[in-house]
Amino acid sequence: MANCNNCCSVDEQKNHSHEGHDHDHEHNNSKVLLGASLAIFFAGIFIQYGLKSSWFVENQTIRLIWFAVSYILVAFSVWKEAFKLAKRFDFFNEFSLMGIATLGAFIIGEYPEGVAVMLFYTVGEMFQEAAVNKAKGNIKALLDVRPDTAHVLRNGNFETIKPHDVAIGETIQVKVGEKVPLDGMMISDKGSFNTAALTGESKPSTYKTGETVLAGMLNLENVIEIQTTKKFEDSSIAKILQMVQEAASRKAPTELFIRKFAKIYTPIVFFLATALVIIPYFFVDNYDFNDWLYRGLVFLVVSCPCALVISVPLGYFGGIGAASRNGILVKGSNFLDLIAKVNTVVMDKTGTMTEGVFEVQKIETTLPEPEFLNLVSALEKQSTHPIAKAIVEHHPSGLKAVEVEEISGKGLKGNVDGKIVLAGNTKLLDHFSIEYPQEIHDIVESIVVVSVDGQYAGYITIADKIKEDAQQAIQRMKSLGVTKTIMLSGDKNTITQKVAKEVGVDEAFGGLLPEGKVEKVEALKKDPTQLVAFVGDGINDAPVLALSDVGIAMGGLGSDAAIETADVVIQTDQPSKIATAMKIGHETKKIVIQNIVLALGVKTIVLLLGAEGIANMWEAIFADVGVALLAILNAVRIQRMKFHT
Repeated sequence: MANCNNCCSVDEQKNHSHEGHDHDHEHNNSKVLLGASLAIFFAGIFIQYGLKSSWFVENQTIRLIWFAVSYILVAFSVWKEAFKLAKRFDFFNEFSLMGIATLGAFIIGEYPEGVAVMLFYTVGEMFQEAAVNKAKGNIKALLDVRPDTAHVLRNGNFETIKPHDVAIGETIQVKVGEKVPLDGMMISDKGSFNTAALTGESKPSTYKTGETVLAGMLNLENVIEIQTTKKFEDSSIAKILQMVQEAASRKAPTELFIRKFAKIYTPIVFFLATALVIIPYFFVDNYDFNDWLYRGLVFLVVSCPCALVISVPLGYFGGIGAASRNGILVKGSNFLDLIAKVNTVVMDKTGTMTEGVFEVQKIETTLPEPEFLNLVSALEKQSTHPIAKAIVEHHPSGLKAVEVEEISGKGLKGNVDGKIVLAGNTKLLDHFSIEYPQEIHDIVESIVVVSVDGQYAGYITIADKIKEDAQQAIQRMKSLGVTKTIMLSGDKNTITQKVAKEVGVDEAFGGLLPEGKVEKVEALKKDPTQLVAFVGDGINDAPVLALSDVGIAMGGLGSDAAIETADVVIQTDQPSKIATAMKIGHETKKIVIQNIVLALGVKTIVLLLGAEGIANMWEAIFADVGVALLAILNAVRIQRMKFHT
């Protein structure tokens, strides 16, 4: 069918805007012709069956002309499509099927029924098109999110140019009510943004100096300035658009099967309908050609595969749309199918189940605390490690470290204010044979142990906050059929075990290098009964995301490599959205199966009744158009469903 085709890409839509205008014009003309056909048809029905006017009922020629006019108005576009496909040697399709069935009805004098089949088929097509457009609405809405202009600081003035022409490192200005045109770093003190286009969350988010702001966010307060960090084509919104466009091309096995099934099924029913007309001639004593031709025509109308061909992809498309509304990008209907079957979820810890933002928890020192923090902070300023950043942010120091040396895997050594300061793990102090309290080994949290001038001076504990919905996420996953949850982390094992226990994960393994995570997932995949999803956010998670059956990336704070490798992207960074994605997958699959059973069940019954001469053309219309509309209404249900987060 015309409305079953994949939608073209965003750029193609723009390039072919003239063609789109022609299509709209043609669509409006079709509506006018359909309205005229309906008016003539119902007027004829009223005259024939309501008024029972003899001039109409008894005059075959007038009736033929009357209903033929109604038929031509609505059937022209169908026959046009049938001939187009015939030129490409595609003779068995729903257009030719409907055309032959309705023409046959006219040949045997069943004019109203011939027009009715074509009318209701066309009305059904319009409903289908409306449903498909509604399902695609979420994706088309993303076009409105894409900014058209950027205000760039050049030669002391802000110039308005296309976002594509902005270079990395340039300063752009975003006014109140405008969308951020490119990814960048906040230069202004702070700004409030609506991130719904990217995350599905309508709650405003505040960003401060130095924090990353993404293209597509809507500036709510104050004029702000941003230093760009990516080109437009590499920005978050551009990647989201690309991901969603590509999703239409990745078909679920059910969808692919239905398409193949329709290609084989349609020619078979053509030959069965023909056989139903011809074969009885050799076996039935009082064979009546018109009677058996009528049965064959009923058979043709009933067997049209519209309900299957449109409702199955529409169900999947609705599922992808529902996911995007909830801040989840699913890169194809095949992944919706897979995520519904997942029974083992493996997850990273930092940035996935925890915030990925370290904070100082406890300070123990033999020195005055301000002096101790000044020394440690001055040394840690030389490191880019998240723990070092947390210490510097907790207590900025005015001192400067010199002669700084990094001891690989252990920590830092440097000269601060004339003192030799060591800051790192216990291995660092062991390396320099410095004694420290042994109970330090019992501390679960990440710890920075410090010595000053060869003497133990204290320690600082750092902790990563567990995400608010992490525990709820695990509970919801288990309620959706996940039998095993596993946490893998490069962090030390004691911390990993503690976090796993708090959130309710079944098993946990800490101290893993990236290849260690790969080995764990490979071992799980050796069991054919386990369908594994991996959830991660870092660059080092990309290999595991690619290896798993379903790779799920935390997209808000996640690395580009993780997002590009993943099959599903959680834009809000909320672990509870993993369960939401699974729920959407379950509901989509359920709706698709319901539609297949409904369509095949009703059609089989009416086909048998039609072959026996019990069902007439009106029942055939219901079995085709009626079932198609029911299937479509069922498919669009998923777009109205509320999914708890």
